[in-house]
Amino acid sequence: MKDPLPPTTRELAAGPCRGPRADRPLMPGYGVLPADEGSGLIGWVEAERRLTVSHDYWCATVRPDGAPHVMPVWGVWLDGRLWFSSGLRSRKARNLAADPRCSLTTDDAGDPVVVEGVAERVTDKAVVVPFLDAVNAKYDAGLTADFLDPAVNGSYAVRPLRVFALSHDDFTGSPTRWSFPAP
Repeated sequence: MKDPLPPTTRELAAGPCRGPRADRPLMPGYGVLPADEGSGLIGWVEAERRLTVSHDYWCATVRPDGAPHVMPVWGVWLDGRLWFSSGLRSRKARNLAADPRCSLTTDDAGDPVVVEGVAERVTDKAVVVPFLDAVNAKYDAGLTADFLDPAVNGSYAVRPLRVFALSHDDFTGSPTRWSFPAP
């Protein structure tokens, strides 16, 4: 029997992404300690907390000519993905249509979390409504169903491939990289 949902919607409807594997990232020349020294690896729960409480995120995409493009976005960490939206005519949305790879960072440069992943444009209203509800709750935004119009606005869920974090009070003993299994 053929699955009625396209792969992106099916994956999102299935719930959170599978758990990541943590290790120390390679940072030559910075004196980064082994994973069992300093404050050790940051827990995934802490990374998710930072992703949840960040007010704004920086979204980096790639222009068709290969030049970088970075813009601030509102977003929510929901079901193991970092969600944001963009008008379909924006440079960011056009970049993602051509190449869905992107990076997003939290707004705290001292205790950052950096998500490298793939932005999946979600058009299924049943899957997008929880995102809309989360945005309204987080930002007191008052967005309505018009926001969901896939002909005008793109709703994106970024599936992490790698996530990085560190703590400003232990720069050499806290850097952590999480790697996610392929879907």
